[in-house]
Amino acid sequence: MTKTIPCPICKKPVALDNPEVPFCSARCRTIDLGKWASGDYKISSPILDPDLLEDLEHAEQQSNPTKEWKN
Repeated sequence: MTKTIPCPICKKPVALDNPEVPFCSARCRTIDLGKWASGDYKISSPILDPDLLEDLEHAEQQSNPTKEWKN
């Protein structure tokens, strides 16, 4: 018996050996891509990587040189 997972778009069972995994078809894969492109999906976790936060703060300092920054 082949293990399956539900397609994230239409919920049909998808065999894990299906080349379209985790989607059941190219159509569902395209629908999912469209949702990402239109902004329907968002990653809501805060950025916790200190190096990335430092890089973002540095970039903001470069774009707003007159603002007072804490270091």
